[in-house]
Order: sequence, then structure tokens, then C-alpha cells
Amino acid sequence: MQRLTFAVVAMLAMPAVADEAPWVGDARQIATTMPPKMMQVLKDETAKGGSAHATIVCREKAPIMAKSISEQSGWNIRRVSLRVRNPKATPDAWERTVLEDFDRRAAAGEDPATLEKSELVADGDKKLQRYMKALPTQALCMTCHGAPDKLDSDLTEQLQKLYPDDKATGYRPGEIRGAITMNRVAP
Repeated sequence: MQRLTFAVVAMLAMPAVADEAPWVGDARQIATTMPPKMMQVLKDETAKGGSAHATIVCREKAPIMAKSISEQSGWNIRRVSLRVRNPKATPDAWERTVLEDFDRRAAAGEDPATLEKSELVADGDKKLQRYMKALPTQALCMTCHGAPDKLDSDLTEQLQKLYPDDKATGYRPGEIRGAITMNRVAP
């Protein structure tokens, strides 16, 4: 009986990829390869000039990386958050709903690293394929997104200069900091 229960629980925990549209796998692949590349660039820039210098990664290099991947893949890719640092990362209504759902699911015990959402959405006379994958706060993220009183003073000064309305601090490791969001017109 225990084996049967374990098998049923294991099956329920598995994603329903059999019913999944092929475009979802494409989106997932892109969304899971981009963050490690960004983290490596962030580590490199931090090593070169410290955390204040590393703000160049999220401010300038990440959008360039997203644009490059967008051009190669045909997806519109960006990062969004409920606690915005850069106003360009403000979620639209669909993204806000998904981010709020991610937060509820994480609070209920789901692993933030596994949270994703895909949906075919009507947009006027066309359909959009929309996909989001949660971005949990990693140890390196805490350097710029951790408790405000723990941030390096040079970094704090840099953030105030670049982002006077910054809301993106006070995160804890593993907490959802935002998401990668992707969309494209459905064929």
C-alpha cells in the first residue's frame, strides 16, 4: 500500500507535460538557460569592481542579453517584479496576476524554482503565447536585493542615484524576486 501511495503522490507531483503545447517546452528551455548566464556575468562584474559596479549587469547587460535571445528565438523576453527597481520591469496585468499567484504558491510550500505559468491569451484579433518562470533570490542576489541596512554603502548610494524609487530590497534567500516573462504571437 505504501508503494502505491508513493507512486500516486509522485505522479501528482510531476508536471503534465503530455498535455503541454510544444511551445511551452521551447519557452521553458529559454527561461532556464538565461538566468545562469546572467549570474555568471554578475559574478564576473562583482569580482571586477564590487557590488556598486555590478549594477551595470542588471541595468545594462541583462536587457542586452534578453534582446539578443529575443532576436534569436522570436520571443519577447524581459524580467518583471512586484517590487520594482527599474520601472521597465513593471508587470502588466497578466504578469502581475501570475507573480501574485507565484507568491501564494510559494507561501503554501511550493518550491519557487519550479514555479511557471504558460497560457494562450487573446490580444485583439491575435493570440499570444505567454510564459513566465519565477526567479528565486539566490545568495549573490542578496548583495543588492537583501536587507537595506546590510547593503554596502557605495551600492546604496549607487542605487539611490540610479533608482530613486527603488522597491527591490528586503528580500530573503529563496524568496521570489520576480520572473522572466516571455510572449510571442501564436502561429
